[in-house]
Order: sequence, then structure tokens, then C-alpha cells
Amino acid sequence: MQIAEFQKLIEDIYYQRDAARGLAGTHMWFCEEVGELTRALRRNQREELEGEFADVLAWLSTLASIAGIDLQAAAAKKYAEGCPRCAATPCGCP
Repeated sequence: MQIAEFQKLIEDIYYQRDAARGLAGTHMWFCEEVGELTRALRRNQREELEGEFADVLAWLSTLASIAGIDLQAAAAKKYAEGCPRCAATPCGCP
């Protein structure tokens, strides 16, 4: 599945509810999910990580949709040439 396909899937499932909550409210839910991912990483809870990474990606996708951003296009534009600062792959920044 491509990033754009995933973003569309999340829109189909959650967009109406998330858009009604608004960008600020949805961002708070995103931050909560990042916190859950952080906790799973800190505790080395391997069985939890897959789901937490998926949740963070889903909430990031819905935030991008509410903001009118095509996540796949934005990522490709920023990182297509390598590191945005030094243009190297891998990054050569100090």
C-alpha cells in the first residue's frame, strides 16, 4: 500500500469524525498516540510496537488530511533529493 492509499483509507474510515473534532483536537489525540508509542519503546514492549506505530501513522495521516496536505507528495517533495539540508544519502550533516 502506498502512503496516498493509506491516507485515503484513513479518510474513508475516520475523516468525518476527525474533521468535526478539528485540527487542534485531533492533534491532541495524535500526541496521545505518540506518547503510547514512546511508552512501548521505553519499556521495550515489542508486542505493542507494531500497533502503536500503525496508530501514530493513522493519526498523522488524518492530521494531514484535515490540513489539506497530501502526505505522500509532501514527503516526496522534501526528501526526494536526500537530506533536505545537505542533499546527501545518507545524510552527511555534522
